[in-house]
Amino acid sequence: MNATLPPNACPPHCRECRLRRTRAFTPVEPGVLDFIEGFRASTLAVPAGGALVHENQANSRMFTLYSGWAFRYKTLSDGRRQILNFLLPGDLVGLQQEFGDLSAHGVEAVTDCALCVFQNDSLWSVFREHPRLGYDITWLAAHEEGHVDDNLLTAGRRNATERLAMLLMHLYRRLERVDLVEADGSVAFPINQQHMADALGLSLVHTNKSLRRLAQLGLHELANGRLRLLNPHALERIAEYYDRPPRLLPLL
Repeated sequence: MNATLPPNACPPHCRECRLRRTRAFTPVEPGVLDFIEGFRASTLAVPAGGALVHENQANSRMFTLYSGWAFRYKTLSDGRRQILNFLLPGDLVGLQQEFGDLSAHGVEAVTDCALCVFQNDSLWSVFREHPRLGYDITWLAAHEEGHVDDNLLTAGRRNATERLAMLLMHLYRRLERVDLVEADGSVAFPINQQHMADALGLSLVHTNKSLRRLAQLGLHELANGRLRLLNPHALERIAEYYDRPPRLLPLL
């Protein structure tokens, strides 16, 4: 890898991708990897707080998030925001835009982000030349729909404590799969309580009280932008989050 690149920047060649060396993603044949590299139009760096996708505007690009955190959101006319999901390394961003003229949601960077960029109008070539890869993209869309179902269950039926337990467990497990857990068991956790409130449909006060309740029970530690699960089994029981052995995910 080019030694002058920042450590979290997208590498110039897919064979150098750190994500492909984790246990989270489906391995691909060298020829398919060459095709993905040719399909990639460019790379992009977005600073914390920057927009990857603007709500209600045209967007002709898809992205794979290589490093950093982002979130997908919708807003009401008075500015109230609903965070739809948090985006972590390996996630495909912008596939929904392929099926509409304007983006129905926005995407904002929580931290500095590095992304691989793909043009939506070249998506047909994936299905035509590599049907298996096209199937993988379809599978990712269905997988995302499953997350939407889980989020609806959380918002509709879980109480505030259960919602937060679910969010902490879900994000921690996703970070664990891409080898972002440190030796002490902690993960970088750059989202704040307002992000959590906007994701879970809670007030900021309710979010703060429920987080403190979980901490007082000795279930987690959240300090200085890092999260450590002290009793993950108890958090799983509270959230009814029983993580089955995960299927390997396609990586574009």
